[in-house]
Amino acid sequence: MAEQQVCIITDSTADIPREIAEELGISVVPLSVTVGGETFIDGELSMEEFFARMAAAKELPTTSQPSVGAFVQAFEDGLARCRDVVCVNISGRLSGTIESAREAARLLGERVHVFDTLTLSWAEGYQAVLAARAAASGGSFEDVKRVLEKARGKVHMVVGLDTLENLAKGGRIGRVSALVGGMLNIKVLLTVGADGSFEPVTRARGAKAAMQASVDWLAEKIDVRKRAAFGVLHAASLDKAEWLEAAVRARFNVAELAVMEAAHVIGTHTGTGWALTGFELE
Repeated sequence: MAEQQVCIITDSTADIPREIAEELGISVVPLSVTVGGETFIDGELSMEEFFARMAAAKELPTTSQPSVGAFVQAFEDGLARCRDVVCVNISGRLSGTIESAREAARLLGERVHVFDTLTLSWAEGYQAVLAARAAASGGSFEDVKRVLEKARGKVHMVVGLDTLENLAKGGRIGRVSALVGGMLNIKVLLTVGADGSFEPVTRARGAKAAMQASVDWLAEKIDVRKRAAFGVLHAASLDKAEWLEAAVRARFNVAELAVMEAAHVIGTHTGTGWALTGFELE
């Protein structure tokens, strides 16, 4: 087995399940969330407990990016094991997390490299997974960089939200506000555009129509005949995740599919809902 030259680090908005991170040797630097006056590390609570606390709180929870020092520690640990460190981060248009990572990288020198995925959640996480697989096979920094740059333009994600309330309160709604209407039981679908910010996709009446629209949208991005990797992410919406998993397996040529629950930071800004990601393989 080739010696690993590159260590991969990411932040917790990537929503990488712990077992996958451990298997691939990906270090995760957590964000934190404050709800009802208490602060928790991302993922520390179950999603059920987190949403219960959020519902009981008078104000929307607030999230905090990792400190520069937290990234410095993670980078130093990586440099002790590998020639180079690559930090795979949430879009800089959606969080200040990457700025903390960049400042830490500046303190440690040219062996630390920070990469903006221009997205979040499993669309970010799967880029980190691909980077870690390349690193585990003995790839150099340049090899890992090529994998990431190629993957960034090929990962597609559609997000379905039960309500825009949390996004609006958090100030991250942007162009998505154009989809807000007076329809009963409206569900809004969004994606993250090429510039790394939220963009509207469509809206649908009812969850079933919105989930079907999510699958249809992805089928416009992914050739259903080609092998592809998928992720189904949910925030306290396991029933919807199960429906989406079955729909994806029936519609696409599935090479791999992971079903995951979002952590607190993503759930704070989105509320309940789901996300569907796809990546067309070679």
